[in-house]
Amino acid sequence: MVKASLPLTPGIEPLYGTRDENLRLMEDSLGVQIDLRSDAVKVMGEPEAVARVESIFSDFESLRRSGVHPHNGELNALLKVVVTDPSVTLRGLIESGKQRGAGTKRSVQPRTANQRKYLESIEGHDMVFGLGPAGTGKTYLAVAMGVNALLAKKVSRIILVRPAVEAGERLGFLPGSLQEKVDPYMRPLYDALYDLIDPAKVDRMLESGVIEIAPLAFMRGRTLNEAFIIMDEAQNTTNEQMKMFLTRLGNGSKAVITGDLTQIDLPNPRKSGLLEALRVLEGVEGVRFCHFEDVDVVRHQLVQRIVQAYDRHTRAEQTPLTLDNESTLTMPVGSANESRSQRSKPQ
Repeated sequence: MVKASLPLTPGIEPLYGTRDENLRLMEDSLGVQIDLRSDAVKVMGEPEAVARVESIFSDFESLRRSGVHPHNGELNALLKVVVTDPSVTLRGLIESGKQRGAGTKRSVQPRTANQRKYLESIEGHDMVFGLGPAGTGKTYLAVAMGVNALLAKKVSRIILVRPAVEAGERLGFLPGSLQEKVDPYMRPLYDALYDLIDPAKVDRMLESGVIEIAPLAFMRGRTLNEAFIIMDEAQNTTNEQMKMFLTRLGNGSKAVITGDLTQIDLPNPRKSGLLEALRVLEGVEGVRFCHFEDVDVVRHQLVQRIVQAYDRHTRAEQTPLTLDNESTLTMPVGSANESRSQRSKPQ
């Protein structure tokens, strides 16, 4: 055990967090004791852990002097990543976030360890699958990385794809042009774009085709070169659609496929193309799977608790579904197919 005394500098208080929540996070995660004194911050623990606390304080002071003042919610999320991985520093996270957000209205910073792995996977691989529950940032971060690649001229266009499957409703025929028919399904992707780039600029990019909305059903036969391609809600693709989409990748392109296997809206959930891709592409060079968990939910804290509650409920009512001779996936009793057959009336 070693002790360290960190000087109190003007403006250091935000690092403590609301009701000292950031200090408690460092204590619990790193196994140290932090004591606030009138003249210094006393830290006691194992040498490596104390050194990491010193690094956090030093980085925060350096960032503060350079004019970077993350708000408390953002700072707490960043610190959760820092204390989880010894190779990550607070300053490094913020600086990499600035680089990824260059030219946009906000920096792109991971708020969980899995988000950091996701971003690094997109940077280092040509095809990345982001799988996990709602609210984990799968789609937003994919769009942010696409915008970054476009503004850095690493790609010449962004292509957004989403299967047109209603979430348990039948909306009927939608009026208007093809673009107007597809727009309601693409709204989450539009929201991310408008959050990152000035809306007028987004509209100009859409008009010029730099950002393209491509209905999944119309992608057969295309080869997409120098593009950043994002397919959202991939759990609602069929096996044939998924294979068709994955084979559109051209030279100089990247593809990010996001989905949540707990929210399959297909008539037969067992026929999800995302489910088959998990099995078929495991171990294929150049393809990376990133899995998110309920602890990665970055929306309102209540969303995380809702996801956990549904997970517990689903596990309590699951029956095994065999994928092949060696692996199984569980599906809820009363799947979409079963429920529909139960509701149907005899002819």
